[in-house]
Amino acid sequence: MILKIRQRMAQEESGFTLVELLVVMLILGILAAVAIPAFLNQRAKANDSDAKSAANTAQQAIETLATDNNGSYASANGNPGVLKTIEPTLNSAPAFTVTAGADNYNITVTADTTGNTYSVVRNNTGNVTHPCTVANASNRGGCPTGGDWGP
Repeated sequence: MILKIRQRMAQEESGFTLVELLVVMLILGILAAVAIPAFLNQRAKANDSDAKSAANTAQQAIETLATDNNGSYASANGNPGVLKTIEPTLNSAPAFTVTAGADNYNITVTADTTGNTYSVVRNNTGNVTHPCTVANASNRGGCPTGGDWGP
């Protein structure tokens, strides 16, 4: 009797059908098609966040430099190396440029992957803005539509 039950159970176990396997593959394909572009966009935003962080760090470094130089930013003009001396974490940051006068500066950082640029600009009256420009309109990364990424 037990032998007959075991034989009957063995005959009824047949595994998944080909249609069931195809349905599972189709569902996995749809999920991958949705998830991969979202993942790639997150990487672009992460690279842009790195550029923003470098711009903020460079701003802190140039303000420190001005404190040590009677309020003048001029010694940083065209010389990002002086800011890297003040803030060593800028050595591993994305490439950036510095244009500075006695009472103004413009720090521009270019994101590695997207090519978007993020700036911190201080004018002669002390007003600080945070403009950004997009290299490719289809990949805004972390640059808002208004073009101002600042706080």
